Amino acid sequence: MAGSDTVFDAGIEYGREDQMGTARKITIEVPAELLRKAQEASGTGITQTVRSGLEVMAASRAYVRLLQMRGKVRFSKTLAELKADRVAAMPVNRNTPVPGA
Repeated sequence: MAGSDTVFDAGIEYGREDQMGTARKITIEVPAELLRKAQEASGTGITQTVRSGLEVMAASRAYVRLLQMRGKVRFSKTLAELKADRVAAMPVNRNTPVPGA
């Protein structure tokens, strides 16, 4: 007898790339405790937890390269100029009181 979570009517096209777009259906085995901790940390279900973990791993090379550049990049503007530019670009909310006014 099949389990209660078995998909009986998936159809012949189930899992094909044209059916699922660019996504791939995979089957993985993970330790239950690791999955529980990861889901607790992400606050999401199994699929989104695995996706988030894969995204972190995929981005890790970029993080390493950015860290290697730390202190080696010169900007054309100072931090104060960047902050002033950000404040100038912010929309004015007429319902928010202006500090010091």
